[in-house]
Amino acid sequence: MATDKDLIPEKPINQLYVKAVEIIETARNNTYRQINENLVKRNWELGKLISEEEIRGRDRSELYGLDVIKSLSKRLAAKYGKGFSKSYLYSFLEFYKSHPNIFQSVIGKSSKLLSWTHYYALTSVLDDKARDWYEQEAFQQGWSVKTLQRNINSQYYYRLLSSQKKDLVEKEMLELTAPLQTNDPTDFIKNPVIGEFLGFTADSSFRESELEQAIIDNLEKFLLEMGKGFAFVARQQHIHTEKEDYYIDLVFYNYILKAFVLIDLKTSKITHQDVGQMDMYIRMYDELKRGEGDNPTIGILLCAETDEDIARYSVLHDNDHLFASKYMLYLPTPEQLRREIERQKEIFLLQQKEKKSEN
Repeated sequence: MATDKDLIPEKPINQLYVKAVEIIETARNNTYRQINENLVKRNWELGKLISEEEIRGRDRSELYGLDVIKSLSKRLAAKYGKGFSKSYLYSFLEFYKSHPNIFQSVIGKSSKLLSWTHYYALTSVLDDKARDWYEQEAFQQGWSVKTLQRNINSQYYYRLLSSQKKDLVEKEMLELTAPLQTNDPTDFIKNPVIGEFLGFTADSSFRESELEQAIIDNLEKFLLEMGKGFAFVARQQHIHTEKEDYYIDLVFYNYILKAFVLIDLKTSKITHQDVGQMDMYIRMYDELKRGEGDNPTIGILLCAETDEDIARYSVLHDNDHLFASKYMLYLPTPEQLRREIERQKEIFLLQQKEKKSEN
């Protein structure tokens, strides 16, 4: 008996598939481009609006512009989210001032705009010539945002300008930035700035695997049920620096210890970068959130790697002795956390098997 495969020649199907992929990719790329164009234009127009108000208010006070941004940020952030913080509004203003005619130019009227994240990175370059050069190179060479940020941070423009062997400097840059030139289309949608622009609320499912989410779901309950002073503060808490967006998996406050407890879970082996990132979280919390009378923030790094589950505590400011002698009376031990992670992995695997058997 002939099957559908026997009735349909392979070559026409291959040709049909190629054409279908082309249609889908073209539609997707057009959508990305239109969203980016609208985002860039929105931020430019907001920058223009702030600039014009700043100019009108100069006679009133030298600080008028600062007050405008502060007040506007407070109201916009309350309505639309963290994408309208003071630092973002300043970046819109700087973008407008450095590109006052971009939407009257040939580039602004074409599809040749960089992404907003590129322009945001460029606002950190104060030298007009250097900024224009970075912008042109990013466009012509197809630099990713991470490549652009690295080149700005490493003073690539100035090193290239002063070097007598420019080809060697360029070759080194290309080698060092090659891993940063990945082009995953889904990164566009995962970007929290894009999500906020489209009206989406922060969704942790964009950033964590199903296994990771299952473990975090139950760790939250596990720590609260253990008692000993834990109070839930936040989940997937957004931490924004000048260059990156970070998300802390779980944040608690322990009212017995009078300290914040930050928890981050990794489904791969913990690296030095992970430890450094947790230490950064601790420093930021100590600086921005820690109140008078609070003890130093505690960071817990959890690893759910297949062959090994570990828990690592991070405490800064040379408080290791205090941590060992007092904090462990109220915090779960590394062994307790390891067992809980392993238990949740087993539950998760059983649930996955049940789903497969039902299907």
